[in-house]
Amino acid sequence: MTTDLPQLSLLGTTALLFEAPGETSLTTQCRIWALALEAGRLPGVREAVPGMNNLMIAFAEPPRHRGQIEHRLIELWHALEPLPVAGRCLDLPVVYGGDGGPHMADVVAHTGLSVDDIVAIHSAPTYTVYALGSHPGYCYLGGMDQRIATPRRKVPVLRIPRGAVSIGGSQTGVSASDGPSGWNTIGSTEVAFFDVERTPPALLQPGDCIRFKTIRVLR
Repeated sequence: MTTDLPQLSLLGTTALLFEAPGETSLTTQCRIWALALEAGRLPGVREAVPGMNNLMIAFAEPPRHRGQIEHRLIELWHALEPLPVAGRCLDLPVVYGGDGGPHMADVVAHTGLSVDDIVAIHSAPTYTVYALGSHPGYCYLGGMDQRIATPRRKVPVLRIPRGAVSIGGSQTGVSASDGPSGWNTIGSTEVAFFDVERTPPALLQPGDCIRFKTIRVLR
């Protein structure tokens, strides 16, 4: 069942999830960024965190009048204009294939495309950072060409290294730290997306962009 109305649900007693209607798109995401700014100013709101097609509202304490807050969020959603994409763009050097891209063959097998085609298609767009999540510094990106969309792995990999460039379903991303993953890793970069010694620790923020720049293609 589809609806053009946002969906709101509780997350425990001190948080609320606002889910935007429709499919994920850059226009919708820009409206979520705008809503995050306004929601963060509402009385009692401790934090407003954009996600993919959603917004988490965290309260300082359980709200007494949740219905009023929900009504105000829906009003804002319909009134706000999308926030312009005005972030910086990072050119990210990537080595595709080889030991740093162990699942390139799986993407080739699924798509029927050659390694060179996959690299060319993957590195062509400018990807917008829609949201941060999953683990510190990880960027959810929009803009991947659906010709290289590849299902997540049936058996997740227990550990992929920081800097792994991967495809999972219709999305692509770069691991900000070592950890498990069910995505298909096709390359790697040396750029650190999260560093506790840096201010801010996360390299990119929502509204920033990434361009993948091919350094080498290993067979």
